[in-house]
Amino acid sequence: MIIPRPVELTVRPGEFVIPAALHLSSGPGATRAADLLAGYLGDRPRASEGPIVRLEIAPDELPYEGYRLEISPAEVVLSAPGEEGLFHGVQTLRQLLPPAALEPASAPPDAWRWPCVTVRDAPRLPWRGVMLDVARHYLPPEFLEEFIDRIALHKLNVLHLHLTDDQGWRIEIEGLPRLTEVGAWRTESMVGPAGSTRFDGIPHGGFYSQRRLRDLVAYASRRGVTVVPEIEMPGHARALLAAYPHLGNRAEVSLPVWTSWGISEDILGVHDEALEFCRTVLAQTVAVFPSRYVHIGGDECPTTQWETSPVARRRIEELGFTTPAQLHGWFLRQMQETLAEHGRRAICWDEAEQNGDLPAEMTLTAWRDPAHGVGSVERGHQVIMAPHRTTYLNYAQSTHPGEPPAPPNVTTTIADVYGFDPLAGGLPVAGGNRPGVLGIQAQLWTEFVPTPDHVRYLTFPRLCALAEVAWSEGGRDYEEFRGRLKAHRERLRVLGALRALDTA
Repeated sequence: MIIPRPVELTVRPGEFVIPAALHLSSGPGATRAADLLAGYLGDRPRASEGPIVRLEIAPDELPYEGYRLEISPAEVVLSAPGEEGLFHGVQTLRQLLPPAALEPASAPPDAWRWPCVTVRDAPRLPWRGVMLDVARHYLPPEFLEEFIDRIALHKLNVLHLHLTDDQGWRIEIEGLPRLTEVGAWRTESMVGPAGSTRFDGIPHGGFYSQRRLRDLVAYASRRGVTVVPEIEMPGHARALLAAYPHLGNRAEVSLPVWTSWGISEDILGVHDEALEFCRTVLAQTVAVFPSRYVHIGGDECPTTQWETSPVARRRIEELGFTTPAQLHGWFLRQMQETLAEHGRRAICWDEAEQNGDLPAEMTLTAWRDPAHGVGSVERGHQVIMAPHRTTYLNYAQSTHPGEPPAPPNVTTTIADVYGFDPLAGGLPVAGGNRPGVLGIQAQLWTEFVPTPDHVRYLTFPRLCALAEVAWSEGGRDYEEFRGRLKAHRERLRVLGALRALDTA
C-alpha cells in the first residue's frame, strides 16, 4: 500500500516489533536520516542491544536516490548509495507503519511494528516537485514546514516557492526595506476571477525574514527536500514597483500593490538601475537558498510600456533589436548570466522563449501544454513538465456544487493527474547537461486559496497521483492505484493532510 509504488516490494512472513528503547545504528553519512527516522518513531530512548535498525551508505548498483530495505523479525537494514536514498527509505518505513503510528503522541502500543519486506526502489525522474504560490496569499512558515513534511512522505524532493508577484513581495532583502514595508501588503483582494468587480475589503500581507527562510531550507534539507525560490521578473512586478516606482517605466506614477488578479501592464524597466536591483535581489536570494536552481519567472510579461519608454527605445537601438518584445528574452539572459556567475542555474516559464532565443543553459518549466515542453527539449533545453490541465492543483477537483471557488470552466481530477506521462512519445530523461525532461511539478496558485486548510484540501490526494507519476517506472494501473490510495487516505487523515472545507 505504498505511494508512490516501489520498483520491487516482496512481503515475507513475520514482523519487526519496534521496542520501547530503540537500537538504532547509523554509519558515516547516515546520521541525518537516522535522526529523521527516530523523530518519526517518537524520539524513544536509545538502546545498545536488542533488535537493531541499521542505516548505512553502501555501494550498490542502484541509481542516485535509490535505496534497499530489508526487514526481518530480528533487524531492519536500510542502505543506499547516498543520503538522498536513505531519506526516501525512511519515508517507506514511515508508510509501512500502521497509520495510527504516524501521530506518535497518540499511537497505541501495538502500532509500533513493521511487516517483514524486501524493497528495492529508485525514482523515475530527478525533479519531483510542487510549486506553492505564497505571493498571492501569504502562508505561515509553520504551515510550510508541515507541507514540506507531507511532500517528503511522497518522495517529492522540490518545493518551489513563488515568492514575488503583483499582489505581494514576500522575501526580506537587506538594504531595500520598502519591499517588505510596502510591497508585502495590499489593502484588499479581488473576489472571483480576473476581471471581477468584487473586492473583500480585507487587508492582506506578510513576509519571510531571511533568517526564517534559512530555517525553512534547513528543515527541508533534513527531509531530503530542496527549496527552490522564484523571484518573478520582468513582469508580475507591481508589488516591487509600489515600493520603488523608479524601477519601472513610469517613475512619476505612484502605484499601490495590486489588489486584482490577472496580468498587470506594469513591468520592470530595462535601464541599468532596474538590472542592478535584480542582481542585488538574486545575490541575496542565492545566499539564503543553496539550491542549484533559481526560478526567475519570465511569464505573462506584456511589453506595452517598453513600446513608449524612451529608455527602452534607446536600449532597442543599442542592441540592434527591431521590436520591444526582444527585450524580454534579453532581460532574462542578463539574469541567467548573473546566476551563472553565482554558480547557479536559471529556470523560467517556457513561454519566455517566444520573445527571443534563450540559452540552452536555462531550464524551462512547460506550463501551457506538453507540446511546448517537447519543443523546448528539441531546442536543447532541460524541461520541467507542468502542463496546467494535469498539474494545476488550484483547479477544481470535481464539478460538485460543494467545491470551493476556483478558476472557472476547468476541472482536474485525480485520474487526470495520474494519466499524464511526462515522457510520452519517448522523451529522454535529462542528465548532466543533456537536454530532456528533468522532471514533473504540480502548481498551486493561490488567488482562490487564502488559508492553509484550502491548500490541504486542494493538494491531497491529487498530489499522491503526481508523486507516483514522478517516481514509479513501468505501466500504471489507475484502478490498482485507487486501491492503494484508499488505504493511504487513512495516513493522510491521521497526519491532518485531508481537510473538508465549509463552502456554504
